[in-house]
Amino acid sequence: MNFKNDVEALDALQGKFKDLKKEITSVIYGQDAIIDQVLISLFSRGHVLLIGVPGLAKTLLVTTIAKILGLKYNRIQFTPDLMPSDIIGTEILDNERNFKFIQGPLFANIILADEINRTPPKTQSALLEAMQEQSVTAAGQHFELDKPFFVLATQNPIEQEGTYPLPEAQLDRFMFSVWLDYPKLEDEITIVKNTTTIQNTQLKPVISGKEILYYQDLIRKIPVNDNVLRYAVTLAAKTRPENEHAAEISNQYLKWGAGPRASQYLVLGAKTHAALHGKYSPDIEDVKAVAPSILRHRIIKNYKAEAENISIDEIIDKLL
Repeated sequence: MNFKNDVEALDALQGKFKDLKKEITSVIYGQDAIIDQVLISLFSRGHVLLIGVPGLAKTLLVTTIAKILGLKYNRIQFTPDLMPSDIIGTEILDNERNFKFIQGPLFANIILADEINRTPPKTQSALLEAMQEQSVTAAGQHFELDKPFFVLATQNPIEQEGTYPLPEAQLDRFMFSVWLDYPKLEDEITIVKNTTTIQNTQLKPVISGKEILYYQDLIRKIPVNDNVLRYAVTLAAKTRPENEHAAEISNQYLKWGAGPRASQYLVLGAKTHAALHGKYSPDIEDVKAVAPSILRHRIIKNYKAEAENISIDEIIDKLL
């Protein structure tokens, strides 16, 4: 990639983003906002938690993205009997009676952690540690994971049977928590029409792993005005009840607020959102665009909010 300067590289990134969306929307219909957030997370070097009831094409979205990125992809179906060694890898005795480490499915660029809340905390923790460190330790050895490393976890709502909800500290490892809702009627008609006939949509890779790593570094070089930085950090601070910067609604309805990782992701997400939409520096609107999905899983309602049926998204809307 021989660009004259960073501005030219950012223009090229915007072009790549349009190409990626065009390919994805040839298979996934009516989920534009979700696709945007997944791609923002990818270029921000974050991970995504997709939450929705079964049948909303969560898995199809991930497999489609994996195909057009041209990267090594593994799907892990999380079940109640899955052990950490099943995803990290295990040692076996070879023919010469020496121990040999066999890599698990975690050794790939894109991991689909399907129904992550169906597996016990021990196995969830093994995945989340790999997400944070981008490395694993097995049999006393340290292994670096392939880069780029991107985890898309899917989760059914915790009200459903047989689930192990992710603890708040582990949820914090995800950049975005994205809620998938039922499609609009017209979109559902298109989905049914296209999935009940013979469809041979040929997806082609749009971007390489090397290019993704380049653009991830480029995003970090984007300058941010002090007023935008202050807005992002203040927004996270406003969610912390009984804090000097707390908003009134936080003191009233929240038990716990977002930590400094939320501030970091608000700035990184705003940088990426700006870059993908043709801007060379983020503004406050870019922070607002990514804020709901970044804050949603980092703030905890109190009893009063539960009693008055106030949702997390309503609280975030008022904070914005």
